[in-house]
Amino acid sequence: MAVVLPQTSTSEKPAAQDLAALRQVFASVNADSCPYTYNFHMHTTHSDGQLRPDILAEQALEIGLAGFAITDHHQISGFYAAKRFFEEWQQQPNNTGKITPHLWTGTEITSRLLDVEVHILGYAFDPFHAAIADYLTGTAPRGEDAEAHHVISAIHQSGGVAVLAHPARYRRSHEELILAAVKVGIDGVETYYAYGNPKPWKPSPEESQQVRQLSNQYHLLNTCGTDSHGLSLTQRV
Repeated sequence: MAVVLPQTSTSEKPAAQDLAALRQVFASVNADSCPYTYNFHMHTTHSDGQLRPDILAEQALEIGLAGFAITDHHQISGFYAAKRFFEEWQQQPNNTGKITPHLWTGTEITSRLLDVEVHILGYAFDPFHAAIADYLTGTAPRGEDAEAHHVISAIHQSGGVAVLAHPARYRRSHEELILAAVKVGIDGVETYYAYGNPKPWKPSPEESQQVRQLSNQYHLLNTCGTDSHGLSLTQRV
């Protein structure tokens, strides 16, 4: 069941940076949340996806998503394009007063943890904060900047939360990586993920259960996402 998201007043942060609302959603996420209620992992033509941000936003409306984040690699421009689409859509006479899905800022950053490449998802951060600026240039960080603790710190300093993407998909076990991520400040894990790209999309039961147990053990947030790169938000490719 979708969470009723709190309204953000003009004196508070923009809705895209509403961390309290996002934490509330993450607390409710389960195996049935994605892809028709929430989706926190998707890509557009602004990185390596096939969907234009406006078409992605249109699909989000058609699906009836309550909330989502675009997580293009190392950039935020797709978020702004989707945000503009929603603003223009609401201004159309037939749509006056209609509610669009809650759109949070998001990105996916290539990082290193335990000497292997991992991906860290950042959400609800201030894209204008100096700490995150070097990670939103469109290119993957290198050297010390790519170390997971630096990436997580940058997300935190800019007001966001950091999540380890698809933790059972790397060259080290998810048990090892989640523990290591906890030690450097990770906030959550992408618990519900479809590792075999099934059609229709469905989170992998075994991996999801194992990751959820670890998230409970370490008191982490749980997210879900299709990791869409193709022409539909309900599939990975």
